[in-house]
Amino acid sequence: MKTLFYKLFIQHWARKLISLLLAVIIWIVVNHSLTSTRNISNVPVKIIHLPEGKTVEGMQPNGRLAKKLTLTLVGNKTLIDELTASDLEVVVDATDKPDEWIVVVNKKNLLSLNPELDVNSGITRVYHPNFPIRMTKLVTDKIPLVITQPIGEPPRGYQLLSVWPHNLFLTVSGPEEVIKRLKGKEQRITFNLSDISKSQLDEISLKSETNSDVVSFFIPESWKQINIPALSDSPLELNDPQAKALRIDFIRRNLLPIGAPLPCSLFFPAETLKTLNPETITIRPNSLVHSTKGISLITYPLYVNGVDHLFLETVREMLEIVVIVSPPSERKLLDWSVQFINPRALEDAYVTPLMSDVSDQDILLIQPALREEYLRNRFRSYMQRFQLFNADDSKFDLSITLKDTQIDIENTEQRP
Repeated sequence: MKTLFYKLFIQHWARKLISLLLAVIIWIVVNHSLTSTRNISNVPVKIIHLPEGKTVEGMQPNGRLAKKLTLTLVGNKTLIDELTASDLEVVVDATDKPDEWIVVVNKKNLLSLNPELDVNSGITRVYHPNFPIRMTKLVTDKIPLVITQPIGEPPRGYQLLSVWPHNLFLTVSGPEEVIKRLKGKEQRITFNLSDISKSQLDEISLKSETNSDVVSFFIPESWKQINIPALSDSPLELNDPQAKALRIDFIRRNLLPIGAPLPCSLFFPAETLKTLNPETITIRPNSLVHSTKGISLITYPLYVNGVDHLFLETVREMLEIVVIVSPPSERKLLDWSVQFINPRALEDAYVTPLMSDVSDQDILLIQPALREEYLRNRFRSYMQRFQLFNADDSKFDLSITLKDTQIDIENTEQRP
């Protein structure tokens, strides 16, 4: 064993060491002399030294173009094998260039983003089809944003009331042609109600000093963003001053008694007046509809849901049920609806006390005019969603028929 060890490692050791060193040197030289060709996709392009007031369509705020290149690189095999698209950047210098020119990508355009890779010495040739660049005027303008109806379901115990404000503007800078296109088409933002928890609304309600039935969920700053790929590869923040007031309003699901009889009247379309008119058609009194001094009244206990107490107090005495009279041949069951009498005056009566309520600290609007707009929008939302309910929270519905010269009105729930 000792003899074998001596022959392998000790005998002529100097010559063996020199041979080993020469082998290593030869391997290093050969390895670094090997060349390779490889395609690398999605290489970013950055433009520098653009003239003031100029930009390039598709250029992001960081100077990179949305367009990316596929390069064919020739060079040292070891370096080429290690390269990825994130290690490289094509840099285009716009100094003293005309508004339109053709970029010829070569080795000088390559910038290494990885300090451990020496691109300049490791790459010998770069191949890529020439591509045009056109500079255009850089403009700053406002583009319209629309806050759409939210998706998803509201938390249990709450109903969606409205989103406010509905419209915003985003101030952006970019190529003139792109900004013109964006101004001609509204950008849309849609929030998801499923991202709001019941505990969040409960907490807001507990902290409120106004005891309002309305719970306003102010949109977090992290939500106030919009993706516009034509201008940026990252979301843009909403910079409209009104965005600070952006909120989703909820109303608690509480049944509120109307507490007053509802007048019931008939509406006759003009084309049927010869045969159907107030002189020939009347409402037949029954257990649901009572006639008092020539006025038909529904005294059945009715409730509303999805509105606040102030709204109900404001409109309670100014509601009526209107029946649209049509010939039995056209419609077996007549249509009906709840109407508000003098809705403009009712709106004013609702908004006025709220405008003077200085204890309402949740309404962070910029100026009184915007606060008034917000409150009027709330009132109109109540009118649009207004429905009548029974005491068991089921929807109140009527079965209305025309028999000979009399209108029979029955509660659908109480029909035999």
